[in-house]
Amino acid sequence: MTTRRTPLIALVSALLSIVGVVLAPQASAASLVEVTNFGDNPGRMRMHVYVPDTRPAKPAIVVAMHGCGGSGPGFYSGSEFASLANKYGFIVIYPSAQQEAGFGKCFDTWSDAAKRRGGGSDPVSIVSMVTYTQQRYGGDPNRVFATGSSSGGMMTNEMLALYPDVFKAGAAFMGVPFNCFANAADYPPGRSKCTGGSMNRTPQQWGDAVRAAYPGYTGPRPRMQLWHGTADNLVPYSLLQEEIEQWTNVFGLSQTPTSTDTPKPGWNRRKFSDKVEAYSIQGAGHSLPSSGMAAVALEFFGITTR
Repeated sequence: MTTRRTPLIALVSALLSIVGVVLAPQASAASLVEVTNFGDNPGRMRMHVYVPDTRPAKPAIVVAMHGCGGSGPGFYSGSEFASLANKYGFIVIYPSAQQEAGFGKCFDTWSDAAKRRGGGSDPVSIVSMVTYTQQRYGGDPNRVFATGSSSGGMMTNEMLALYPDVFKAGAAFMGVPFNCFANAADYPPGRSKCTGGSMNRTPQQWGDAVRAAYPGYTGPRPRMQLWHGTADNLVPYSLLQEEIEQWTNVFGLSQTPTSTDTPKPGWNRRKFSDKVEAYSIQGAGHSLPSSGMAAVALEFFGITTR
């Protein structure tokens, strides 16, 4: 039997070899690249960037941020943004946090420096990454967006509050409002007032925190998309409402949604004008984004309609 099958195996191998030669030029040559000298870096962060082979002359930029204990390369591998970049031609920046507040490497959303525009720490490092990408790859300054999971979702709120002139929109998965953490000691779960389950400020207080981050700013504010699982036991689901209150107040919107719907089973969406929208994912724990959510974020950014 072995003797009779050998010619067939040889033929199949030859055919596969030919197909490989034909398809090889069409395969993506793009890969994740680390950038070591991208500018001012007070957060001592690492930067990785994914630049798709096919892109417009001025591609959009998406900053995609990992959760605590993760990394830029890990979020690259574990999320759908890179594959979507191949489809839609945008550049993805994957920062890696290096600071710790008793809970592994997380993005600094607790220090005084991180709560002031130009104050230092991780936010300044991330803006340096954006500037580098614009200069090196011709990224479009009018199409810069932020997204992230958990600690990265918290930093998404942070970046939109501090740099409304840099970011046009954000999508925060399992985040908290800007200026929720009092300091580093308030950050770790279990002893945090922010994530302890009882955080409750008024919309005016939350909005004032954003306005104080960049005093005197009167320009347009970035639109915000918010996501949270109703069964999240690490970052309480109740914080989604606090985020909603913060960003609707920043825009001067009512707390009453202008529309509600269910785009997919278990995805309950509330829209507040076209500026803020919030997704409650029924039964989901601390596990977002899951399949298909990155594409919805990109649609909110306007990238999928280029």
